[in-house]
Amino acid sequence: MSTYVYGITAASHPALPDGLSGVGEPPLPVRVLRAGDLAAVVSDAPENLRPKRRDLLAHQTVLGEAGAEGCVLPMRFGSVAPDDDAVAGVLTERAEHYLERLRALENKVEYNIKASHVEDAVLHLVMADSPELRAMAEANRQAGGGSYEQKIQLGEMVAAAVKAREAEDAAEVQRVLEPLAAGVEPGPESTGWLANVSFLVDRDEAARFLEAADGLREARPHLEVRVNGPLPPYSFVEPGPAKPAVPTAG
Repeated sequence: MSTYVYGITAASHPALPDGLSGVGEPPLPVRVLRAGDLAAVVSDAPENLRPKRRDLLAHQTVLGEAGAEGCVLPMRFGSVAPDDDAVAGVLTERAEHYLERLRALENKVEYNIKASHVEDAVLHLVMADSPELRAMAEANRQAGGGSYEQKIQLGEMVAAAVKAREAEDAAEVQRVLEPLAAGVEPGPESTGWLANVSFLVDRDEAARFLEAADGLREARPHLEVRVNGPLPPYSFVEPGPAKPAVPTAG
């Protein structure tokens, strides 16, 4: 049977709670697989695993229980190896890397920050900041709305101003929060967000980090800032170009 991997810890990591179960229906028992100085928190992998809410929550619960007693390198949902031997082989092969990551991530959590513009507020802001845009809008208004070409020109200029403001605000998010973080990893670009960044934060600095995020909202009311965390440090298990943490079962 394939092996489902939740995370990687030091072999000296405290024991998991008795009766801890993970993904699957019925939930499959979680166990610890040791190899040298490392251990993997695993269970058997259920057949036809899909990202259903129950299994996603089970994955998070196992990581939460493991992380409550010490550092754990979290694997993404659906990390499946062909068998226990394959997992042990990866732990042995990449022992130096994983031990370094465990040391680097000790007592740290991840906060993901997503920022977007409040549309009406940012439009008002870019108009207020640009005499040229205000003059063009007023000329169009006095001309009964302006010609089609004039409307297009104004729309394109406003869109460019908003785009420039997005870049400015994205840089401001990173400028304010990065000094309070031990690491920064940009998330994938997606429609609707001007910034999507994960920050590695020492637990002792978490309150200051959250205060700084609140300060961004207060200083820039046209900016919506969403904070997700504290999370296991998913974005920092593999520094630099990501490599598969475990070999994937066919």
